[in-house]
Amino acid sequence: MHLMAKGPAPPRRSPALAALWGAPIGLLGGLIGLGGAEFRLPVLVGVFGYAARRAVALNLAISLITVVSALVIRGGTLSLAPLLDLLPVVLAMIAGAVSAAYLGTALVHRVSEHLLERVILVFLVVIGSALVVEAFLPQDVPGLLPEAPLVRLVAAVLFGLGIGLVSSLLGVAGGELIIPTLIFAFGAGIKAAGTASLLVSLPTVAVGVLRHRGLGAFEEGQDITKTVAPMGVGSVVGAVVGGFLVGIVPAAALKLLLGIILIVSAVRIFRGRNR
Repeated sequence: MHLMAKGPAPPRRSPALAALWGAPIGLLGGLIGLGGAEFRLPVLVGVFGYAARRAVALNLAISLITVVSALVIRGGTLSLAPLLDLLPVVLAMIAGAVSAAYLGTALVHRVSEHLLERVILVFLVVIGSALVVEAFLPQDVPGLLPEAPLVRLVAAVLFGLGIGLVSSLLGVAGGELIIPTLIFAFGAGIKAAGTASLLVSLPTVAVGVLRHRGLGAFEEGQDITKTVAPMGVGSVVGAVVGGFLVGIVPAAALKLLLGIILIVSAVRIFRGRNR
């Protein structure tokens, strides 16, 4: 009797599984003040079996859910007063980030899957390394940039361009880059940087999602119902719980651990796919 060779098992995708993965990722992100999108991308590719291009688009849609939810949750206590001095920098960063997100999204749909996976691998390793380094840095530091308004505005646009590019290529909100940039380059306080990060992320992610939608990335409706929505809800719930637990777990030690995990998982998943 002839036996047909069995191919690889199809990936398991279900709303429950997506929510179960989203919650702990959101929890870890909430503990270190991030949305967790950089940790979701390896899961979308390695566990759910999405191709890199679709995984980036879905990750960006989930990031939009988490950013909007964070703004709604913080709406009652959100104050722009601490941002008044930082507002020109924030607006300049938004201008750069939105422009790069618009162009970067088109780039995602033009490059090959192989090249995109290489780029994702490099960016995830860089972000993981940044988390490791940040674990050893003090939180309260003077800004590295001079107070000259023109210098700060130009730098903010350039930083925004880089953040928008990373956001579009990885499907992340960019908080893992925005917050350290505002703290170490512009001398912002941690709370002001967190609020500013949401304000920069929202238009950046929204533009990316709209561009992906226009390019046909969300034509499979079941991706939204089975992955994006439940993983987004799970991520929000996890992030809220993580926010309540901040202070119980040492943030520096957690960043060190998560940075190492991100590097290892990125190399295992994306390097293996490129062989």
